[in-house]
Amino acid sequence: MPHVELSLSDPHVRRSLVGSPLGHWAAAATDAAEPCLVIDAQAVIVALSESCCALLGLDRSAVGHSLLDGVLQLLDFSSAASALADGELGKIPPLLALSSGRLARGLLRVACESGTCTLDAIATPLLDGESPAGSLTFFSEV
Repeated sequence: MPHVELSLSDPHVRRSLVGSPLGHWAAAATDAAEPCLVIDAQAVIVALSESCCALLGLDRSAVGHSLLDGVLQLLDFSSAASALADGELGKIPPLLALSSGRLARGLLRVACESGTCTLDAIATPLLDGESPAGSLTFFSEV
């Protein structure tokens, strides 16, 4: 039987998360080849992969900042590509998975390093017991 072991010595994972279910996912996301990120229950970015940083034009300094603090420049789908309205923010997959406790999928339009990008985002809640402790989101450019 195969055995999988995760190392929690990654410097990009906050010490307060080590040993928690969210910490395990944060460590896995940090080392993932796919563009992904983990947020906690307060929508603070806990971890993101190198490919997510490259896709979204972010760096590791985004860890510890709220997803809602403009770290991601979310845009609407209008021709003007205006900033996403506050009322729509809760509907983006990472936050919807967190609030609903269910899988969430949708398209996001964001300001990327190469300009405006449309991303397919699939998010799943991460549970600690029965309550959502965060969410894990995978991105794919459309």
